[in-house]
Parts: sequence; structure tokens; C-alpha cells
Amino acid sequence: MTIPPPPVSRRRLLTAGAVTGLGVAAGAGVRPAAASAADTSIGTAVVAFHGPRQSGVAEDPPAHASFLAFTLQAGTDRSALGRMMRLLTDDASRLTRGEPALGDTDATLAVLPARLTVTFGFGPGLYRAARLPAPIADLPAFPIDRLQDRWSGGDLLVQICADDPLTVAHAQRMIIKDARPFAAVRWVQIGFRRSPGVHAPEHTQRNVMGQLDGTANPRGAEIDPAVWNPDGSSTLVVRRIRAEMEAWDKLSVSDKENASGRRMDSGAPLSGAAEHDRPDFAAVDEFGLPKMPDFSHVTRARVEDPRLKILRRPYNYDGVPDARGVPDSGLIFAAYQRDIAEQYVPIQRRLAEKDLLNEWITPIGSAVFAVPPGCAEGGWIGEQVLT
Repeated sequence: MTIPPPPVSRRRLLTAGAVTGLGVAAGAGVRPAAASAADTSIGTAVVAFHGPRQSGVAEDPPAHASFLAFTLQAGTDRSALGRMMRLLTDDASRLTRGEPALGDTDATLAVLPARLTVTFGFGPGLYRAARLPAPIADLPAFPIDRLQDRWSGGDLLVQICADDPLTVAHAQRMIIKDARPFAAVRWVQIGFRRSPGVHAPEHTQRNVMGQLDGTANPRGAEIDPAVWNPDGSSTLVVRRIRAEMEAWDKLSVSDKENASGRRMDSGAPLSGAAEHDRPDFAAVDEFGLPKMPDFSHVTRARVEDPRLKILRRPYNYDGVPDARGVPDSGLIFAAYQRDIAEQYVPIQRRLAEKDLLNEWITPIGSAVFAVPPGCAEGGWIGEQVLT
């Protein structure tokens, strides 16, 4: 009588497969890759906090960000605002150089700044509380907007960016603790980009929809006249834009490219061959049709005058999917410019009017802030405004 072999357990099967695989690899001369030494310079890198302009605007964006908006407590006047900004400025100046904030009970979390920047923005409500004229105003209503209060508005914005998420989380905690006597958290938006070393520093951000985002940004000498006022101030628009990923995934690559006006793989305009080729809006294809459709995002967003460009500094977000598995993904669109009304609003009006990409994106949050100048050591952010 033949005795049947013993049953093979899943554990034995997996173990045997792993051993066999190792034997094949060894026989083929394959060796496990040696672990490379950690690049600790990423953790110790410092971006200077003090200067005539705030940091966290024109530098190459770090991998992680928190956009933290506050609502001022009732009765917070100009004097109280000055006390708050002195305290928060001190926190930011210490944390960005790898030192704990005063009263920091977890000082070990502060020693790796990882290119930490802390940037402050003043909303219209802060100027009302200080009884000062505001250099900014809320955006006009756009027909594509489906804004939610939980992602909109704010009297004070603190943009916290670093190449390490724990560094961002610790800085956020310190800022919230010290702002508590003066303001309550209104909303927090957490964003991410590629990690350090994945791309060269000058790479263009790729968003969760797979598009290169920021190709048309001002660069080099173009940045100053587009972003900075003579006194070192700027302005910031923060828009939370939900990506309708389920619908986007159903499109062919060519349909996605026609909507955006750029190749999905290289970011090249449909009239060119490389990402930074200047789009030719007069070019036609073999059928006599425009290579750059009038309804494409690139066509609607184009700006010919370099002084009227905006500096896009976007971060992706990816929240918890719903019970059906539908993603909660999109873009925290941060745009810096000298003047919101002159630069940002005309672009957004053209996009709202005819951008085909609106079929797959939905603005659900919106806020505007004036970005005061930087400060010297011993000074504080907002001193030119609040004293």
C-alpha cells in the first residue's frame, strides 16, 4: 500500500519557496544589496529664520508641511497680537535652528530641524482686530467653488515645513500651545511631496493625479518682482482642491493630456518635446486643430508678463478613503505673489470660466493671507504692522 505524503502546510510551502528562491539567487551570483550609510545631513540641515523676508517661500519646498490656521479669541487687540507674535517668533527662531522652544517638555524632538521653516501669514480678521487697514481681501466667489467652512478662512496662518514629519508635528505642537491664550485652531491641513533624495532639488512637483505641477513657476531673477514687495512682504492664497480620482482614473492618457495641456510622462506642452519648452499656442496639428486646446489648463493659466506670474508651492494630501474605498485625495494649493487681486484673481477667473480640468477637481477650501516681512535677530514677525 502506498503511503500518501504528509500534507504540506502553508508555512512549509512559503518557507520552502523562500529557501529555493535564495538558492537560485545564490547560484546566479546575486548578492543582497548592502545597506547604504544614512545621510544624516538631511536631519541637521538648517534654513535661516531671520532676514528681510520670511523663509518658507522661495526656497525649494521640503517634503512635509502643515498649514495651520487660527481664529483669534474675542478681545484680542493689537497689544495682545504683539505679545503673541513675539512669543511665536521666538518659538520659530529656536526650532528652525534645532533648539527647543522655551518650556519645551520634549526637547529631544527639536534637535533635528531637517530644513524646518515657519512662515506666518495675517488674515483679514487679524487686521480688523488690530484696527488696521488690510492689504488683502477675501477672494471673490468662483462658480466652480464648493467651499467648506472647515477648510476656509483664518485670522492667522502658520505654514510649517520640513523634510521630516516628526519635526513638523513637534513644531506644530509648540506653536499651538503658545498661541492658545490668544487664538483657537480653525483648521490644519497636512501635505507631502517627494522625500529628500528621490529627485534633484529643482525637480517639479508631481501631484496625486500624476501631473507635474509648477512647471511655469517664476525662476531665478523672475521670482523677486513676482513674489516680493519692496518692503519684503508678500501674499498667500491657500486653496484645498479635491481630486475626483475615481472619475480621473477612467480617462485615457490622451484625454488627461488634452485636459491639462501637457504630456503626463514628461510634462512637455502638447506643442513641444520637453517640460520647459515654451508652449506654442498658435501651433496646429495635421488636422488644423490647435495643439494647445483653448480649454486646457495650461492655456487658461498662461501668463505672459513675468511680473504677473504666481509662485506655486503645492503639497499633496491623501486622507482616509470612505467605506466604499473612494479616495480623499487632492492638493493643498499654496500660491505666493506680490498682489492677489492683480496676479492670482485674473488667473483663477480664467480657470473657472473654461478649464476642462474642472471636471475632475473641486475647490473645497479657500483662504488669503498677507505675509509680513521677515525680522532681524531680536525682532519679531509683524513688528512693522503691529507697532
